Amino acid sequence: MTITCAWRGDFDDAALEALHADGFGHPAGPGGRRARLERHSLGRVRARQDGALVGFVNVARDGAGHAFVLDTVVARGHRGLGIGAGLVAAAAQGARAARCTWLHVDFEDHLGPFYLDACGFRRTAAGLLAL
Repeated sequence: MTITCAWRGDFDDAALEALHADGFGHPAGPGGRRARLERHSLGRVRARQDGALVGFVNVARDGAGHAFVLDTVVARGHRGLGIGAGLVAAAAQGARAARCTWLHVDFEDHLGPFYLDACGFRRTAAGLLAL
């Protein structure tokens, strides 16, 4: 099984929508993610196996030194293989190449072992306001 990750790699909008639905457990939406990502992202990393999209992460930016990991997702049948950590590592490399100095991530407690242990983030205090 060969998995390839690519910073700013090409992807099909319908395939990304299906991956999000599978990975996050919701029905597939109408699409349009690709257009939003093209407008608002610093970059993204996609993972493929035999041409199929099996992982994806978006990286947003504040326009200066801060980048943000958003919506890391790996297909349910491909979890536990290191794909997610590979996606985040490639995202960090892409953000570093874009001269960002910080990479942030927000996550729910059950994802702590992934982000803190597998990906090397450190815990910080943060706040969240529902709008």
